[in-house]
Amino acid sequence: MSVGRDRGRGAGRSGGAGARTGGLRPFSPFSIKTKLGTLVVVSVFITTGLLMVAVRTSTEFRFITVFSVIASMLITQFVAHGLTAPLDEMTKVARAISDGDYTRRVRGAGRRDELGDLASTINLMADDLEAVDRHRKELVANVSHELRTPIAALRAVLENVVDGVSAADPETMRTMLKQTERLGRLVETLLDLSRVDNGVVPLKARRFEVWPYLSGVLKESGLAAAGRPGLTSGSGGHTRNDVHLHLDVFPPELTAYADAERLHQVVANLIDNAVKHSPPHGRVTVRAREGDAPGSLALEVRDEGPGIPEAERHRVFERFNRGSANGGDGGTGLGLAIARWAVGLHGGHIGVAESSRGCRILVTLPGSSPAPH
Repeated sequence: MSVGRDRGRGAGRSGGAGARTGGLRPFSPFSIKTKLGTLVVVSVFITTGLLMVAVRTSTEFRFITVFSVIASMLITQFVAHGLTAPLDEMTKVARAISDGDYTRRVRGAGRRDELGDLASTINLMADDLEAVDRHRKELVANVSHELRTPIAALRAVLENVVDGVSAADPETMRTMLKQTERLGRLVETLLDLSRVDNGVVPLKARRFEVWPYLSGVLKESGLAAAGRPGLTSGSGGHTRNDVHLHLDVFPPELTAYADAERLHQVVANLIDNAVKHSPPHGRVTVRAREGDAPGSLALEVRDEGPGIPEAERHRVFERFNRGSANGGDGGTGLGLAIARWAVGLHGGHIGVAESSRGCRILVTLPGSSPAPH
């Protein structure tokens, strides 16, 4: 695998972001406060009206008192039932959710009062918990599948050696080493994901020159593909050596402010992904330019493969997502998820940019430390 150089030409930048937002409903004329206020006013009017009738008809006040109490209780019971019935249902749904049944939902989310807001909030919480539970089950299933393949291969080779079917020659040992390395990469990636979820990864950012840094990352990727021991691409460990790696940095003295180790994960994973999806004797270009903000960095990795369908672009950075265009490439589907996490630590953005050919992943990093969460 060869590495090309180009320190010229201009830069192209793009980016985008999306977010799910929400909030409480504005004041509604049907709010609980309004209903309770109306109840008090109606009760007062009924009592006053009955007193006026008693004065004009010489009716005994004890009968008026009984009638007014009965009328007020009936109205209060009617209003209270409309308030407590949804609360009882919410209590049952909340208990079901606490017991692990995330399919239950509260009716009445369309009410135009505080109970409607509460119902919507509970349903949203149930949606999130159901999604987390589904992702947890998918994680266990995917990790089990990924671990089973190299373990089964190792077991088969060891059984053959023990039974005397095959000798423990260098070729057999290389096969075992390859499966062991695959296990090691998967375990290390899972450890990274654990650090992501626990938020225990400190960011050790500093300013450094981009050209020698990226040149070293590309050189390590080339050596890993050539089978040199002790060097890996930091992700799937591709073994293709027919793809040409090309580095394009301008200006030559360009600098970046980032955690070098975390940025290495980003670039190595993007290169690994691009190489896997490149055609025979294809070309992967790593391009770096100054970003829009002072001191920022715009980094892109482009390949000449089939690209990513527009409908799948929002999912390519999800965990264990291998996509449909290039299934069965031997990866774990975790490399791009790790890249998104590392870029997020820097307060930057990563996404699939428009490209006339192949896939183009664009990374933007700010020129200073990200704001604390």
